Amino acid sequence: MIKAVYPGSFDPVTLGHLDIIKRASKVVDELIIGVLINHAKKTPMFTLQERVELLKEATKDFPNVTVKMFDGMTVEFARENDAHLIIRGLRAVTDFEVEMQIAQTNHSIDPNIDTMFFTTSLEYAFLSSTIVKEVGYYGADISKFVPKNVEEAFRKKFPRRHE
Repeated sequence: MIKAVYPGSFDPVTLGHLDIIKRASKVVDELIIGVLINHAKKTPMFTLQERVELLKEATKDFPNVTVKMFDGMTVEFARENDAHLIIRGLRAVTDFEVEMQIAQTNHSIDPNIDTMFFTTSLEYAFLSSTIVKEVGYYGADISKFVPKNVEEAFRKKFPRRHE
């Protein structure tokens, strides 16, 4: 049985993330989405609990996908969940350099854990949570970037911008 973790801050989850989740869930027996407490990002748009709930709703149709929160190193999260594979998405060549360093570091910490990269589908290659937050904050339509439940949650956070 192949068990994998897909870590990230998912603030918010985008259709690009869901693209990776959908494709990875077809390759592994169990996919655990790890919603990271990212100490580098001081003020997330959505709380940790909100991000977990938004992801659970967005992935409810994937029977082999679960969502958990975690704090700490991804390698530790993988170990705690008995997973030997980390899933990462790549949008561009620039992502590869950083992701390769992280994957090599993780593998040197625990040689039993490998990383599998999925290139994002072309339609989402430009998309990031940061871009979604920026354009959404200014009232632009984000429906083609995020799942419906995230769009609704966003409008609740910034109602004046969407009236």
